[in-house]
Amino acid sequence: MKFLVTKDLAHSSLLGKLMAGVCMALFFYLGLDVILHAYVLGEDVKSIQTTLYGNTEEFIEPILFDTLLLQVHSDLFMMLFTILIIASIYIRLYSTKVMTKWLVHGLFVFGLLAPLCLLVAYANAEVFVYIWLATFVPGHLLGMGMAWFNVKKLVFR
Repeated sequence: MKFLVTKDLAHSSLLGKLMAGVCMALFFYLGLDVILHAYVLGEDVKSIQTTLYGNTEEFIEPILFDTLLLQVHSDLFMMLFTILIIASIYIRLYSTKVMTKWLVHGLFVFGLLAPLCLLVAYANAEVFVYIWLATFVPGHLLGMGMAWFNVKKLVFR
C-alpha cells in the first residue's frame, strides 16, 4: 500500500487499476450485504421484528442468540476492513475536500453502530430496530458512494 504513504500513482498505472478493482469489489460487497440482511432478517420493520422476537400467533420462533451474535461478529469484522480500505483510499484521493472528514467519520459511525444496534434490538428494545435501519442503510449507501467516487477518480483521472 505504498500509495497510502506517497500519494503518487504516476509511476504505476497498475496500482491505480488494482485499487479501483478493490473499490469496485467493495462496492458490490456492500450492495450484496444489504440483500443478504434483507434475506436473513427481513425486508421491512415488521419482518425484522418477527425474526428477532418471533411471533406466537404464527408459531415463528425468534432467531437464536448465537446465530445473531455470529451475524453481528461477522458484520463488525467485515465492516471494519471495508471501512478501512474505502476510507483510506478516499482520504488520499480527496484530502483537499472539506467534506472528506465528515464523510469518513459518518462512514465509521454508521458502519460500526449498525451491528451494535442490532444486538441491542434483540434485547426487546424495539426502538433499536428503527435505529439499526437508520444506520445500516445510509451507512452502506455512503460506503458505496465513497467506493464509487474512488473508482471514478482512479480510472478517469
